[in-house]
Amino acid sequence: MLSHKYRFHSRGGVRYVHQKGKTIRTPLVALIFTPNLRHYQRFGVVISKKVLKSAVGRNRIRRRVYEALRLELEGFTCPIDCLFIIHSRSVAKIPFLELRRLVHELLERALAEISPVSKPKL
Repeated sequence: MLSHKYRFHSRGGVRYVHQKGKTIRTPLVALIFTPNLRHYQRFGVVISKKVLKSAVGRNRIRRRVYEALRLELEGFTCPIDCLFIIHSRSVAKIPFLELRRLVHELLERALAEISPVSKPKL
């Protein structure tokens, strides 16, 4: 499970990221992210009742995504706020390694957009 330090503690932070952040979409998950002024990252996972009615199922998806984030957090040092919006109930059934790869790719794409490599001028 992801440490308490790396989670959002109020709806205000989640609302700010949702309103001001940039979005990367995939068929299963969307990532909304924005840089922060803290020296650490914060993550949240949002699953609508439209996706899955059962609270048990939503919590299971949330735990799986947090675990994938925890494992990817070791090599991730950029101070950023991220919200993972789950669009499909199939996230509960995909293999964990595929979920971890999906989380890793989304975080890499977010980092690439936050700190783009400067291109030489011709």
